Amino acid sequence: MSFEDYKTKPSVVIVYSGEGKGKTSAALGLLSRSLGNRGKVAFIQFIKHWGVSEHVFIRDIQPLFKDQLYFYKGGKGFFNAGDLSAKEITKEQHVGAAEDTYKEALKAAQSGEYDLVICDEINNAVHDGLLSEQQLRDLIEKRSPKTSLCLTGRDFPPGLTELTDIYTNMEKVKHHFDDKYLANKGIDF
Repeated sequence: MSFEDYKTKPSVVIVYSGEGKGKTSAALGLLSRSLGNRGKVAFIQFIKHWGVSEHVFIRDIQPLFKDQLYFYKGGKGFFNAGDLSAKEITKEQHVGAAEDTYKEALKAAQSGEYDLVICDEINNAVHDGLLSEQQLRDLIEKRSPKTSLCLTGRDFPPGLTELTDIYTNMEKVKHHFDDKYLANKGIDF
């Protein structure tokens, strides 16, 4: 088989899931690759509301890329994650924030305006019951045919695997958090 036998898809669905580190980092790599190719990117972030390094990075590059890059930060932090969860945030507030963020993601994915829509941590929102699996299916199936979609977070629903084109499962072999070390700024967040 030669390269002449291969075709290019107008868009793809990419999933970065699993227990290992690197899902958001991989999505940021896609963001830079798409922007470098003069594509338009929407980076829609679920869950993370606190200051993480990618927020600073995106804020700093936005003036350079102007209308080529859209960033929306939604979510109310970790939900149902023991000591890591914000105690003052109710489940209803988490659900409301996830729904608002989902509406931004769906609008961007359906608009046909973006070459790539990244939904960072959406898999967690579905797994935690803040969004439904049907909503995730709708996002995939109702996106513009020319818009690629990147979905990150642990626990991507196995029943939706057939809707993906590229699925990478990040496997944790070792992480210092398990030895009671906090995350390192610039490395883990």
